Amino acid sequence: MNRYSTLPPLPDRIRRLEELAVDLWWSWHPEGRAVFRRLDYDAWRATAHNPVRMLWVIPRARLEAAANDPAFLVLYDSAIAALDEARAAHNTWWARNLPHLSGQSIAYFSAEFALHQSLPIYAGGLGVLAGDHCKEASDLGVPLIGVGFMYPQGYFHQHVSAEGWQEETNELLNWVDAPIEQATTPDGLPCLTPVPLDDRSVIVAVWRVRVGRVQLYLLDTNLEENAPWDRELSARLYGGDRETRIQQEIILGIGGVRALRALGIEPGAFHLNEGHAGFVVLQRIREMIDRGSTFDDALAEIRQTTVFTTHTPVAAGHDAFPFHLVEKHLAGCWGTLGSDRERFLALGSHDSGAGEQFNMTALALRSAGSVNAVSKLHGHVTRAMWNIWPGVPEPERPVTSVTNGVHMPTWIAPDLAELFARYLGPDWLERQDNPTFWNGVLEIPDDELWRVRQMLRRYLFAFVRERSRQRWTVERVGIPRVVAAGPLLDPDALTLGFARRFAGYKRSELIFHDPERLARILNAAGRPVQVIFAGKAHPADDIGKHHLQRVYKHALDPLFAGRVAFVDDYDLHVAHFLVQGCDVWLNNPRKPLEASGTSGMKAAINGVPHLSIGDGWWAEGFSGENGWLIDGGVISDNNDAVDAADSDALYRLLEEEVVPAFYERDAAQVPHRWVATIKEAIRTVAPRFCARRMVKEYVERMYAPALERKAVVGGLSHEP
Repeated sequence: MNRYSTLPPLPDRIRRLEELAVDLWWSWHPEGRAVFRRLDYDAWRATAHNPVRMLWVIPRARLEAAANDPAFLVLYDSAIAALDEARAAHNTWWARNLPHLSGQSIAYFSAEFALHQSLPIYAGGLGVLAGDHCKEASDLGVPLIGVGFMYPQGYFHQHVSAEGWQEETNELLNWVDAPIEQATTPDGLPCLTPVPLDDRSVIVAVWRVRVGRVQLYLLDTNLEENAPWDRELSARLYGGDRETRIQQEIILGIGGVRALRALGIEPGAFHLNEGHAGFVVLQRIREMIDRGSTFDDALAEIRQTTVFTTHTPVAAGHDAFPFHLVEKHLAGCWGTLGSDRERFLALGSHDSGAGEQFNMTALALRSAGSVNAVSKLHGHVTRAMWNIWPGVPEPERPVTSVTNGVHMPTWIAPDLAELFARYLGPDWLERQDNPTFWNGVLEIPDDELWRVRQMLRRYLFAFVRERSRQRWTVERVGIPRVVAAGPLLDPDALTLGFARRFAGYKRSELIFHDPERLARILNAAGRPVQVIFAGKAHPADDIGKHHLQRVYKHALDPLFAGRVAFVDDYDLHVAHFLVQGCDVWLNNPRKPLEASGTSGMKAAINGVPHLSIGDGWWAEGFSGENGWLIDGGVISDNNDAVDAADSDALYRLLEEEVVPAFYERDAAQVPHRWVATIKEAIRTVAPRFCARRMVKEYVERMYAPALERKAVVGGLSHEP
């Protein structure tokens, strides 16, 4: 893709700007961001921080001026040097600790990756986790290779009607504005690979995204060679019916492995991030049988080198298909598998209550040698949920847990990062997973930390008001929709944030259980409280849409005096403002249906304490001093009784602990008791729930053993 072929070339002195723009490494490195902010701040904002687009719109005269600006060139040279150092991968954590695995790689398959808002190929938590995983792998030098979908229509944009109903629109990606490049084979040709589907073959193109040291390859069926209906298979994330979904998953699994082969990449291990990628197993079995292996030998080797992560304790979240649908669309994939076809189908056989179906999670569980849930509590739930190992008692079922983490450089507020650099040392990011190191947070003066937290809240409200203004002046929406978006919020009031997918089990309306009591809390004289909501419902989830609609209507209710807001079209850009700018992060799922959750981790590392049910990561993260635990004390199948008890517990925490601590100030207006909670949130959450700890754990417990087993199987020495 020669995206700038119609423009004059960049000035020679800064010719590598294009290279920097197209590598998302810049997005989590301050020196990279500084280059584009300094180059043209107005263009930086107008393009929503998309440097690829910036190079289209910046006047050539501005580029010439930058090439002769000594201050800019200092920034530019520093960023280019840092990018080169990152790509060289010298002296990385991986190189220092695992030199005997040099030359090996891990293929990481995921249906979505959230890396930056300029590449909208994500829907929510699964994608954010995958994106953070890739970025941290780059930082540590882990030889990870991502495989996913291009999705030229991405995930939907959300609009809320005057009645509060979610409406979805898909916007076609302008490819030349996205940080992507055409992937090429070792002989320099565009990478194309055929994938058998039913009685036909679908051609898949491959695109590359640079993520520092990590390469991400995205599959795309939108080619003229394909039938119109096949061109749509990779059009959008989680679109269409079950027939579309199974075809997408065949392309991801089988097509993904074939693409890697065409690119000349031979991973030593495969990590399946959720069951969507389960058909990787079929392609690998076929390849081994083609080389002379038996089905049993092929499956045994695959188990030695496959890692599987399951992310949901909700039965409906696991893809399952009727066997006739699987056989129909795999008709051209069996090849030499022949008589072993039934044995493969048996790997996915599972009855989740609707009769025997082909379950993608069951396939992955039976085919992987290392299986993990994403929190300790989720591990217990998963072992109870999946009884597919005959005769193995529940506690001994082979499912461990690696609790999720968040990529610190991506999610930490720059103002807070500067404070850490000043008081913890300029190398604080290199020591982020050391719990003892974070005791230094206690030495930050309360007034300085409080000043930064107030600044971050004000950034949030400036963003909310500007977004409201845009809805009114540019989109011409009515006054009620403008009011619902939050312009009446008070930038000095205690602000709760609730931002996540709208689904029934997440109980978005719990805080409204007793409207009169909530109104008294929100409107208390001298101690106002407000709540900002954001999030999307799945397009096919009408129940989730109704929850969203009711929250939206609460934002218009005069009873709450403009202290409830709904920020629409939640994405990575909005998420940064919310997790950094709110004062408290609210989470109240129906336990134990939250596998992990990561938004509360992002908030906590920014000094936004968690107020949550003891589910997911908070079950192991709550210390008693770093936030608040909502516990109504009722365990029952009667959801109404549980909701009533939990809402009462939430109100009591707000009335008796949260609000008093926030508004209890000294003569200088510093809330020392509140700041103590902020410090504990940062001190305890940052090292335990950062992506650095998480990726190191995957390496030490899963990747390295799998690669070492691969080396033994291949007859290679794995001694240092």
